[in-house]
Amino acid sequence: MLPSGSIRRKQQVAVPDGCDRPARLLAWYDRHRRELPWRARAGEVADPYQVWLSEIMLQQTTVKTVGPYFQKFVARWPDVAALGRASLDDVLRMWAGLGYYSRARNLHACAVAVTRDHGGAFPATEEGLRALPGIGPYTAAAIAAIAFDRRTMPVDGNIERVVSRLFAVEEPLPQAKPRIQQLARTLLGESRAGCSAQALMDLGASICTPKKPACVLCPLGDGCVARAQGTQETFPHKAAKKTGALRRGAAFVVRRGDELLVRTRPAKGLLGGMTEVPTSDWRAAQHDGAALHQAPVLKGIGRWHRKAGVVTHVFTHFPLELAVYVADVAARTPTPDGMRWIPVATLADEALPNVMRKVVAHGLGL
Repeated sequence: MLPSGSIRRKQQVAVPDGCDRPARLLAWYDRHRRELPWRARAGEVADPYQVWLSEIMLQQTTVKTVGPYFQKFVARWPDVAALGRASLDDVLRMWAGLGYYSRARNLHACAVAVTRDHGGAFPATEEGLRALPGIGPYTAAAIAAIAFDRRTMPVDGNIERVVSRLFAVEEPLPQAKPRIQQLARTLLGESRAGCSAQALMDLGASICTPKKPACVLCPLGDGCVARAQGTQETFPHKAAKKTGALRRGAAFVVRRGDELLVRTRPAKGLLGGMTEVPTSDWRAAQHDGAALHQAPVLKGIGRWHRKAGVVTHVFTHFPLELAVYVADVAARTPTPDGMRWIPVATLADEALPNVMRKVVAHGLGL
């Protein structure tokens, strides 16, 4: 037991020289690499289109979720020129359920730009890639390294975790990002930059996991400062997250026989270009009466029936609660301006975001 008032200090430990880390990392990767739908097999050349498509889909989304979407996209649009010729509506429909829909709009815009301005070939440099829609610093580095073997190190969440533990980076995220980026580059070998990046990604996904990392299996474990200190699960340090205020609103599920009333959201902004049932504004502290006054005006609706409970959804910057109101109207009821009727049977083909899928399921009792 420490004397009263004393401070426990982290143990100072000596770790092995890290000059052989890149080689050890690549040797581990060659034995344990994950088989992923978009990843080139050993000895094969990566397809820049598939690398780009997977990296856009993987932004803030798990590998498990992305797999089926990636395979659907490649089956429908096998190269960037085919995707560039597609309509944005088709792309949004295929993307529905994957979330963060600005990615889908940027994906389509990027495919158009690569086809129109680059003859269907992605630029092979970070600078050229960053000039394309939807490609930021991380994605440009990932494509440059994995598809073109440029000597650069992209840093995703897995790599942040591995590096912050390996070097015991005390500064919290996001302030620590530049230092982690600098340290991550020390894990690059003289060649095979793409494999080095993917090795770190795999290491974070399979061994250096957020909880209960399997340190005894790690190829870099004997040089990990956090492991030597017994503090590996405390890294990376993160600044407190700010949560937006709860917003509330109402959604209106209207049936005309076997049809459902929907509209398309504005192209820009949250869920841009996606399909939704009519809703009120989403505001903090909005009460039901104010939301109900924003219901669509249709002939034959005497009163709205409110479904028990609410639909909840959490966006990046705020949580949302929607009261769901339902009504049925007669056949041939005119369509309100800016809206349309679609068969309930074809809902799966619509570009419905997850929050709207919840609303429709709640309203129709599916």
